[in-house]
Amino acid sequence: MTAWVFERTELVRFGHCDPAGIVFYPRYFEMLNAVVEDWFTQGLGVDYAQLLGPRRVGMPSVRLSADFKRISRMGDRLTQRVAINKLGRSSLGLTIHFDGADGCRVVFEQVLVCTCLETHKAQPFPQDLREALEQVYGHKQ
Repeated sequence: MTAWVFERTELVRFGHCDPAGIVFYPRYFEMLNAVVEDWFTQGLGVDYAQLLGPRRVGMPSVRLSADFKRISRMGDRLTQRVAINKLGRSSLGLTIHFDGADGCRVVFEQVLVCTCLETHKAQPFPQDLREALEQVYGHKQ
């Protein structure tokens, strides 16, 4: 059983779809980025815009895979769920599912690395983010 740490629902809109009437696969990656940003801000209580803006802390993806299971169409509601599968000093492994009424639509495996936006080098998570991640992950590293 996966320990989901954040969940929300997104409506598939016209702009997500290609001429075939299904979600154009790059739009799934845009949805992925949006759910991760919302998880930081709403789920962890660490404002993502402030993190990247004034605080100059980056969270780039260094590894990302997607397993597309089923198609999604305009009007579908996708339940988006985030789970932490690894928490390191400066890296974070996530599993993210987008599920529709008929089951899983896409599974993402993503690794984010905390960086300094001035040097673009890895750095430890800021203390408030570290504490929030440890609280939802369930233990300290």
